[in-house]
Amino acid sequence: MPRILEADCYCPDRRVVEEAVRTIRAGGIVVAPTDTLYGLLADPFNPRAVERVYRVKKRSRDKPLPILLGESHHAILLVRPSSIFWRLALRFWPGPVTIVEEARPGLPSHLERWGPMGVRLPDCPLTREIIRRSGGALIGTSANISGGKGPVTVYDANEQLGDLVDLYIDAGPTRLGRPSTVVSVVGGSVEVLREGAVRREQIVGALADEDG
Repeated sequence: MPRILEADCYCPDRRVVEEAVRTIRAGGIVVAPTDTLYGLLADPFNPRAVERVYRVKKRSRDKPLPILLGESHHAILLVRPSSIFWRLALRFWPGPVTIVEEARPGLPSHLERWGPMGVRLPDCPLTREIIRRSGGALIGTSANISGGKGPVTVYDANEQLGDLVDLYIDAGPTRLGRPSTVVSVVGGSVEVLREGAVRREQIVGALADEDG
């Protein structure tokens, strides 16, 4: 049975962070809190870790995995941010908006095949510290079987994933308890692909305010 470490989302515990980073660097998978739901953290540049995430979630390989960032500027590790990208990031990050943008050239083949990628800066200092210490960007898909209940607590995740992951971090129920809103800005066209914790009208309104 994987370990479950208790932590505070807004007060990173050095020992918890170090254990999570060691696990990720070894190619493992960590279940950690975000502001939306609990997520699976893994190294996106490690193809074996990426494949393992797909197996754990039972997710179709033709669906890209979302990426969580340690800082907003870490987006350039994976995508080519446009001006619209940064406008949304400045308005909603850290927070529950995933922005889909064109991938950066020269990525490893297992990432390049995804095409555009969704990235997000979560509002959870604990998880952001883990991400920063792990290189700045980690896979951050929800910690559930595809199509299963969104994990609001670490026990929701554990119930579905059991010993398929290497470490659980328990910081209590997530603050929002809903998935992020996913917005594509590929090619300069704004499209809300999934409405989550931020309403469609808020996205449209934020961009309209900037134009005004």
